[in-house]
Amino acid sequence: MQLKIMPKKKCLSAGRALLILILCQMLSALEVPLDPKLLEDLVQPPTITQQSPKDYIIDPRENIVIQCEAKGKPPPSFSWTRNGTHFDIDKDPLVTMKTGSGTLTINIMSDGKAETYEGVYQCTARNERGAAISNNIVIRSSRSPLWTKEKLEPMTLRSGQSLVLPCRPPMGLPPPIIFWMDNSFQRLPQSERVSQGLNGDLYFSNVLPEDAREDYICYARFNHTQTIQQKQPISVKVTSAKPHRERPPTFLTPEGNASRKEELRGNVLSLECIAEGLPTPIIYWIKEDGTLPINRTFYRNFKKTLQIIQVTEADSGNYQCIAKNTLGAIHHTISVTVKAAPYWIIAPQNLVLSPGEDGTLICRANGNPKPRISWLSNGVPIEIAPDDPSRKIDGDTIIFSNVQERSSSVYQCNASNEYGYLLANAFVNVLAEPPRILTSANTLYQVIADRPAFLDCAFFGSPLPSIEWFKGAKGSALREDIYILHENGTLEIPVAQKDSTGTYTCVARNKLGMAKNEVHLEIKDPTRIIKQPEYAVVQRGSTVSFECKVKHDHTLILTVTWLKDHSELPSDGRFTVDKDHLVVADVNDDDGGTYTCVANTTLDNVSASAVLSVVAPTPTPAPIYDVPNPPFDLELTDQLDRSVQLSWTPGDDNNSPITKFIIEYEDVMHEAGLWHHQTEVPGTQTTAQLKLSPYVNYAFRVMAVNSLGRSLPSEASEQYLTKAAEPDKNPTAVEGLGSEPDNLVITWKPLSGFESNGPGLQYKVSWRQKDGDDEWTSVVVANVSKYIVSGTPTFVPYLVKVQALNDVGFAPEPAVVMGHSGEDLPMVAPGNVRVSVVNSTLAEVHWDPVPLKSIRGHLQGYRIYYWKAQSSSNRNRRHIEKKILTFQGSKTHGMLPGLEPFSHYTLNVRVVNGKGEGPASPDRAFHTPEGVPSAPSSLKIVNPTLDSLTLEWDPPSHPNGILTEYTLKYQPINSTHELGPLIDLKIPANKTRWTLKNLNFSTRYKFYFYAQTAAGSGSQITEEAVTTVDEAGILPPDVGAGKAMASRQVDIATQGWFIGLMCAVALLILILLIVCFIRRNKGGKYPVKEKEDAHADPEIQPMKEDDGTFGEYRSLESDAEDHKPLKKGSRTPSDRTVKKEDSDDSLVDYGEGVNGQFNEDGSFIGQYSGKKEKEPAEGNESSEAPSPVNAMNSFV
Repeated sequence: MQLKIMPKKKCLSAGRALLILILCQMLSALEVPLDPKLLEDLVQPPTITQQSPKDYIIDPRENIVIQCEAKGKPPPSFSWTRNGTHFDIDKDPLVTMKTGSGTLTINIMSDGKAETYEGVYQCTARNERGAAISNNIVIRSSRSPLWTKEKLEPMTLRSGQSLVLPCRPPMGLPPPIIFWMDNSFQRLPQSERVSQGLNGDLYFSNVLPEDAREDYICYARFNHTQTIQQKQPISVKVTSAKPHRERPPTFLTPEGNASRKEELRGNVLSLECIAEGLPTPIIYWIKEDGTLPINRTFYRNFKKTLQIIQVTEADSGNYQCIAKNTLGAIHHTISVTVKAAPYWIIAPQNLVLSPGEDGTLICRANGNPKPRISWLSNGVPIEIAPDDPSRKIDGDTIIFSNVQERSSSVYQCNASNEYGYLLANAFVNVLAEPPRILTSANTLYQVIADRPAFLDCAFFGSPLPSIEWFKGAKGSALREDIYILHENGTLEIPVAQKDSTGTYTCVARNKLGMAKNEVHLEIKDPTRIIKQPEYAVVQRGSTVSFECKVKHDHTLILTVTWLKDHSELPSDGRFTVDKDHLVVADVNDDDGGTYTCVANTTLDNVSASAVLSVVAPTPTPAPIYDVPNPPFDLELTDQLDRSVQLSWTPGDDNNSPITKFIIEYEDVMHEAGLWHHQTEVPGTQTTAQLKLSPYVNYAFRVMAVNSLGRSLPSEASEQYLTKAAEPDKNPTAVEGLGSEPDNLVITWKPLSGFESNGPGLQYKVSWRQKDGDDEWTSVVVANVSKYIVSGTPTFVPYLVKVQALNDVGFAPEPAVVMGHSGEDLPMVAPGNVRVSVVNSTLAEVHWDPVPLKSIRGHLQGYRIYYWKAQSSSNRNRRHIEKKILTFQGSKTHGMLPGLEPFSHYTLNVRVVNGKGEGPASPDRAFHTPEGVPSAPSSLKIVNPTLDSLTLEWDPPSHPNGILTEYTLKYQPINSTHELGPLIDLKIPANKTRWTLKNLNFSTRYKFYFYAQTAAGSGSQITEEAVTTVDEAGILPPDVGAGKAMASRQVDIATQGWFIGLMCAVALLILILLIVCFIRRNKGGKYPVKEKEDAHADPEIQPMKEDDGTFGEYRSLESDAEDHKPLKKGSRTPSDRTVKKEDSDDSLVDYGEGVNGQFNEDGSFIGQYSGKKEKEPAEGNESSEAPSPVNAMNSFV
């Protein structure tokens, strides 16, 4: 089989369902690669590549630059509108447009005011293929006004009073950043007591004498103009004569008990609560009926500000801030509503189609409120744009069918609501381009053996080309069970071996032509360390040597580097490196560590390490190192219901410091003799506070750990029984599934004895119908794991919960899970079953889905039963076992593969749920057309004579139709194994024997024989035979030598010299056979093998490009074997009968065996041929709207 990617077939017409057309777009749309060489001569509509932001605030001290860049072929021209009308650039001397671009520069520095050029601008890029437009760019000049002059009276307060210092900065564009400083430009310290609000005011929960000062100054920084404005200083005096009494909190901001806040999706939601009181209140935040989102929630300004980033509609709700001190608490509820400017669900994608193809543009957006979708063509509302017969508008979708070159255009999709808009350009470019391969020719890839290799073949063409890969000069086809072909044309060799080396050819084809490219692959030997450095212990002052011997591919450059403790070697003359060794002289204590040898080539690297330990030159007797002795004297103190303190005395550490202690416990009541891990503490600690569970009889033990290992366990401590309590948790894995049509089986994973927290563990099982108004029905059961509810309706959703309880009380309220009562067999058969015969081995079946209520269970899919009822060739009825294909889910069509040609079939369809199959639909009969026959069952050559051969054969085992005739082709083979002229002979279909006359005597012939039906020629069978040599040596009759010649020949054969000559010849042949046998066993090759391999059938043609049918699917290897002449020493059996193995389509390719699953998704042909085609990613050009900052929220 050739390894290739095929383009999808032409999509259906515009009249079909929208879903099918969406699939068509996915299958047909091409993405134009951004390859400079390709774009030089490829016609393409304009595409906006760069533009200024929608809300563009400019600095009035600088020239105004409004960006608009676009690409296209031919290069686009640019024009502008201002406030909805044409902006004539040539009439304004201050405005210039950048050459080859649409970017405008307004020279207000020389003469002019920025305010004059405020407005709404829009850029249009146009060429012969269409026009793309930019967003509406709102130009506004930044402003940084001065503070209003005001006289601020000093403020006098008693210690403990609350205070708010107003800032009230001037309104600028954009709004300023506020901060408070003193006269020395030092920021004023802030705390839980003193902080700045979101509005810029400075809030004091209560003032202290140290708050008195005369230079509270509010500053406003306008970043756009790089200016800072200053408010007049505020003087604050604090007296301590009669301090305020302590008081509970009250809110300084916001006012009242409740307020509302609206924010846009994607923005930062900031909620603020600042309270006064004495002592200083602390702020807490909660969300009513929900939790604050993890990873998106942040607290600012000493928890007075709650921020949620990337806010979504799910963040809407009531948020409560609570201010609390020792005298009381107060709360404020903020009702948050999250609105949304439009955002993309599916943005329109560029389409590159070939003439006659179909496609769709989809523009799908969401928002709150729901945005309105409108289309433009080349910048003009589509309602007034020139009519295009290939285009049909269907809401948020434009459907194209049978496009022509004039259909090329740029479409704009605008999604708008009151909070903003989105604008996306997407072009439809109709191209007819032959294939091009963009990968450089003769690229060399080098890969290490046993690693994956990736050979690139970037391509482009319209229609989408198919890709095939071949290896070697003879173009041997690659098999897909060894190779992987990616959708971008890349060939992957999962495990490259030495025999993978060679030249690979990538071929791209479409109906307009073909392109090919050769790349080269070299497989290199991996780098290996064959002698690794070894662990060494040396004395100080001595010399140590580490060896690292490396073997690598001789064609790669090797570098060997040594590291010490993963860093470079010290720059010390004591370290020397030669080819295979690292030598360290005069070793000192600092030289101890890990030495690593790293071998690098351009393709791989390996490393090996060894540890160097440095010891004293005259070591004293080594101390005994061992694991610690077990701890002892365990004692339990501070015994509480849920905790206890354990203390112990460590044992001897045996010259290795103890690093940690491990504490284990035994549940004597529930699991006596089984020890569990409790906790670990550092080796310097000899006490531990242990958390306990209720109703457990604990015993503890301790183990010590050092660098050498773990000690034996200590003796167990005294036992400690904790008091019983209600369960802390409920059972898990709660499920509600019916086993019969009228029951509901509720199951759960019971609590363990350790988790029961007390005696008398039971479960309260509750259930009710999900869609009804019934109250919960409950029952308390013993410590089991299942309860069966009987008398339920069939397949009804139920809400189920299971709560644990014991003699002390109930566990917390359990979670509610949804289940279903039992299923029953479906009641209704699928209707309107229709069969379309695709070809002689494939049929497509459609049916109408059954009503959901009649399924009475979880829909598993639909199952097709089909069987062969009658053969059209012999009208012989015989029973054949029914075959089954199952199609999962709610599919309403499927393919039946592997059918026998020229046969009658019957089928029915049934719906399947978890209980089983429903009734069968009425039987539908259909028949398959004729196909090509299999090869004749056998071919024998009998009765060879001087000038004739008789052929006998058996008809094909699978005629697949009515045989019309046989074709016999034959040709002579001379003594040099060269083929003679080919003779073609037609034989009637009713013959099974044929005699060929007037042949050359003593000549070898090769025969090619196949049958034909109306559908075409079948597979051929080959054979070779030789005409005989007359035993008396008689020449052909026209020589006229007569009997005298025969008599002389017989006399010669009886002569002694002739007999001796024949014996010598026989001996020589025997010697040659022995020599050949020896050479063959040694891997030799017969010298005539190359000539014999050249005897290929001249009728053999390379496999044709896939035309969408399955009739040409066969093995190339078996075909090649059939077309080779038989070699000497390997003849066929004496009866010269050649059997051809039957080959049937396997249902495994389409389902799961006889009862398999068949996931038919509309791309069946790609699955049948063993390839899965993927449409390339389609480019998109859209403008995502940030949150609006002004009233310009709608594009139109």
